[in-house]
Amino acid sequence: MDGEAQLAERELIARERGGAVPVSSRLTASWRRSAGYGVSLDAVNPVFAGQVDDGSLFFECGQEVLRGLHATLADEPVSLMLTDSAGLVLSRMCNDTTLLRALDRVYLAPGFAFSEREAGTNGLGLALADRAPSLVRADEHYCTGLWGYTCAAVPVADLATGQLLGSVNLTTWSRQADNLLLALAQMAAGHTAALVQARSRGARPRPAPRGEVFRVAPAEPDEPSPALSAAWRDPLDTVVAALQAGRGVAVVGEPGAGKAALLAAAHRRVRPHDRLLTARPPAPGDSESWLALWTPELGKESTSVVVGRVDTLSSWAAAELAAILERVGRRAFALTAEDPAAIPAALQQLVDEVVEVPPLRYRPDDVLPLARWFARRARGRDVRFSPDAARALTTYHWPGNATQLQRVVREAVTRGDVVDPRHLPAEVFSGATRRLTRIETIERDEIVRCLVEPGTTVGRAAAELGMSRATIYRKIAQYGIRIPGRG
Repeated sequence: MDGEAQLAERELIARERGGAVPVSSRLTASWRRSAGYGVSLDAVNPVFAGQVDDGSLFFECGQEVLRGLHATLADEPVSLMLTDSAGLVLSRMCNDTTLLRALDRVYLAPGFAFSEREAGTNGLGLALADRAPSLVRADEHYCTGLWGYTCAAVPVADLATGQLLGSVNLTTWSRQADNLLLALAQMAAGHTAALVQARSRGARPRPAPRGEVFRVAPAEPDEPSPALSAAWRDPLDTVVAALQAGRGVAVVGEPGAGKAALLAAAHRRVRPHDRLLTARPPAPGDSESWLALWTPELGKESTSVVVGRVDTLSSWAAAELAAILERVGRRAFALTAEDPAAIPAALQQLVDEVVEVPPLRYRPDDVLPLARWFARRARGRDVRFSPDAARALTTYHWPGNATQLQRVVREAVTRGDVVDPRHLPAEVFSGATRRLTRIETIERDEIVRCLVEPGTTVGRAAAELGMSRATIYRKIAQYGIRIPGRG
């Protein structure tokens, strides 16, 4: 039976359910994907991966949270599970031996992959695909072999990076009340994310979305861009050629490397009189309104569109966007992602060309031109960088890429028309390869503050900080502190 026939049979089963709650569009979209994957309607047959990764911080924190919740549900027929971002079951906790034996029969056990692709529509698979809390009851499962269960699952993301870490899944019998199941899963997922954050050496959470859905740049070109190296010009030329040929383009690279900026520059070359609309990804629960708000722009001849960070889109939103693009055509359409392999399958089919933007640490010749350009935009006039400040900027490794450089420059130029090392943050002088704790960051910043003062020696800095010379030299080595002009 092909996918379309299988989906038709599944929808017929849904229509024949007497007195059932109408099936949501999100659920039918998941059934459609399951049929496309060729998942059986009758039996679950997931892949067995064998050994699981039990050494990650996510696993450690998730297990700790689930153990606490399990203690409060010890007498309830509920199985608590942790999965990775691909749907592989990492752990399972349950005291009900009857439920455990039943779950073993459908392979919902550690080592088995339970993504939509492997097992069809189920709680944890849907939560990971749509990156949103999910409750799948009884015959809402795609496969009839799972109709005896109700599953609530919530994805867990890294609060600092937004990276999907995995999910928390609670499964019980379908005849059990499920009123609190999703709430418990959401609580456990939230506590897991918070614990990962607390133990990840002070990483800052990403700013929460502030309601901005898209940005529209006017047709008039911006001020001239800085003259950058071939490491930037070559991917730019490749994107320009692809857009001119009407090819779908994906620009990939590290966060802050300039993916959207490169696409904006390419669009200005190809269609200098178009408006440029850059759509930012929505929160998972806002996908439907996000699509409805800006996708009418896709059909306008005078508007070019860039969809950013599509690797964070839910499967449903990506499929809907792909369907809209097929209807209106792909003229002047481009997207960005951090990892090309993470572009949703529905959108991968529309991409003809993948272009990578190198991170700023591999483009040292671009640091000063970008710094001067950011400074001029911030102050409205040219700002000079002293030789020592320029050396500090060009030798730093810029883990946050151009976005970090822009922030550093904006802060520095508020302190004067000539930027010297005193105006730069301590992070620029540190080569530390690990994330520092809050206390370590304060200590490093104080050492740098003293060392960048004109005429200050290491001995004088040590005295001001109340350290011995041996201690301050050890701390300088520990934090990888390098001050231009100082041996």
